[in-house]
Amino acid sequence: MEKITQILARELNKSEKHVQNVIDLIDEGNTIPFIARYRKELHGSMDDTVLRDLADRLNYLRNLNERREEVKKTIATQDKLTDELKAQIDAARTLSEVEDLYRPYKKKRRTRATVAKEKGLEPLALKLFEQDKNLSDIKILAAEYIDVEKDVKDAQEALAGASDIVAEIVADSASIRRRLREMIMSRGALDVAAEKDEDSVYSLYYAFEKPLSRLQGHQILAINRGEKEGFLKASVHIARERALSIIWDMAVKPGSRGSDFVLHAAEDGYDRLLFPSIEREVRNALTDEASDGAIRNFSLNLKPLLMQPPIKGHVTMGLDPGYRHGCKVAVVDGTGKTLDTAVVYPTFGDSQKMESIETLKKLINKHKVEHIAIGNGTASRETEQMTSELISGTPGVSYMIVNEAGASVYSASKLAAEEFPQYDVNLRSAISIARRMQDPLAELVKIDPKAIGVGQYQHDMPQKRLDEALIGVVEDCVNAVGVDVNTASPSLLQRVSGLNGSTAKTIVIYREENGTFTSRRQLLKVPKLGPKAYKQCAGFLRVSESKSVLDNTGVHPESYSAAEKLIALCGYTLKNVADGEISELQERLKSYGETKAMEECGVGLPTLRDIISELMKPGRDPRTELPVNLLRTDVIDIKDIVPNMILTGTVRNVIDFGVFVDIGVHQDGLVHISEIADKFIKHPSEMVSVGDIVEVMVLSVDEKKKRISLSMKQAKADNNKSK
Repeated sequence: MEKITQILARELNKSEKHVQNVIDLIDEGNTIPFIARYRKELHGSMDDTVLRDLADRLNYLRNLNERREEVKKTIATQDKLTDELKAQIDAARTLSEVEDLYRPYKKKRRTRATVAKEKGLEPLALKLFEQDKNLSDIKILAAEYIDVEKDVKDAQEALAGASDIVAEIVADSASIRRRLREMIMSRGALDVAAEKDEDSVYSLYYAFEKPLSRLQGHQILAINRGEKEGFLKASVHIARERALSIIWDMAVKPGSRGSDFVLHAAEDGYDRLLFPSIEREVRNALTDEASDGAIRNFSLNLKPLLMQPPIKGHVTMGLDPGYRHGCKVAVVDGTGKTLDTAVVYPTFGDSQKMESIETLKKLINKHKVEHIAIGNGTASRETEQMTSELISGTPGVSYMIVNEAGASVYSASKLAAEEFPQYDVNLRSAISIARRMQDPLAELVKIDPKAIGVGQYQHDMPQKRLDEALIGVVEDCVNAVGVDVNTASPSLLQRVSGLNGSTAKTIVIYREENGTFTSRRQLLKVPKLGPKAYKQCAGFLRVSESKSVLDNTGVHPESYSAAEKLIALCGYTLKNVADGEISELQERLKSYGETKAMEECGVGLPTLRDIISELMKPGRDPRTELPVNLLRTDVIDIKDIVPNMILTGTVRNVIDFGVFVDIGVHQDGLVHISEIADKFIKHPSEMVSVGDIVEVMVLSVDEKKKRISLSMKQAKADNNKSK
């Protein structure tokens, strides 16, 4: 049996040594962010995504091995574990293959076959299934099993019972199941019909048929939901004769007196047991694959959303639009501290709209507001229109539409109540919207990732798998950016490598009781934060108040001596680093020699280069190197949009069949996958990510249905023509 390390190395195209090192690091209790950032020499600089894939696959393979042993042990207790079967179980590469092999020995609920076995008909069934050419007349053979006491009154009843047993043998055959499953997946189709005679969002699938091999993930999940809600009925279709040919080939021996009997029993087994079972497995497999794809897509969308460049240091006004309860307003300073709140009613009429503008103008002047963040929910269109009029007379102020998904969930949460006990639920939402513009990551970590709104069918997939994947993305983003230990909320701290909800709260309590942290080492004084947790978290926590500049970098404390030696070798001091006076560091290192420096400092090349990168920009935020969000100073109406118009927008969501783009209208426009690039792409994520600024051409506008069709490739072609 191939070792797990060998399997992972082959699948990931990595060396066995590096894979084994990662396995050892995981088993020692190290987190993925820590391994990815501070153990690069041991794993060949795999990134966090590859490491998480490795960890997930490792867990699957270990579960597979565990299940293999359980199955072999169970079969052995029945004295049926042959060397051949043991070898087959050891060679099984998936859990489903193991379960197929275990199926004939698994305890079942009472079936027609078990009833027949209770009547003593199993020996007859096995003789008939062997289909020996010298087999006597099957009716004469069956007559030997007549037993009135066991309710076998004649040969016909004996044969009927034997047929049930053979049908189950065929249905439980691992080899037959495997081949049939492969045939259905490659040549089968999914037929979908309407269950209700009414229009719905599932109308597209009311008369739908598509080969299983060509079904797309979003179609599978949509059909599943339609079935669950009673609008659709779906079934797997495969030509019966084609499927039966597998059974005839594998179970029937032509020329025997028993072959016709086995043929009819096998057909019964196919119709009654085998196909329904395989159909369920195929549907489950399709759903699992679609869910994995959706989770992967959700993760891809979530990462750039969390990593959007912050607009820090600016006084920001957050607007949470609404009709009935008005538009909630919050002004926060450059650090996110709430300065003022209000409620205005721009949708109640022209006079109230003018009053709203005057109120907001006073707040802008009073607090010197530079940016306005508008939530994209109910009444955002009217609020945006009011904002456009407001800033037309207020130079130097710009606005941005902010995805407010999850803001209402957060504002009504226990966490928000603890953070803002003095504010109404609705005002908390406005504060959150303003802060989302200032630092998306710090604010979005407070919200369940599923509620952030960049996924597809997130409520229809395995919640545990989804949560694990999304939390992994959040952790990777938080640790990639780093966290200021003196300002971070418990929500942000708990996503730091090595910390959890309990230790995060303990850090905040310690901070409140003892004042700001002045060094990383001080973290060891925090109750319940021991050396092991410190090792995992220290490199990701920033202490800008520390006397040592290294405490405000991503250099891990274990590498401080190496960093200090490197600085000295290049003729600098820590003060030069703190003052930003090391612009020639890389040139001096090159002159000295990287290999020689590595030996002197006692670190590998990846760590050496990471140290240099951190020393060049102490306290740097990697998000500032990404494209800045699109700030607007005007607004357009859907009525103003016409075909062939070229607009600039922000990618809000990337899904299987296209991209939703915010072009400054309340309704996002859709760029179908066929309109993204002038080449074939399997998925939109190959070309764009959430938060990207893109140019699009308007293809069509349906005001009634509020649908806007856009094209990226035609916008690009138009630009090339104009050049």
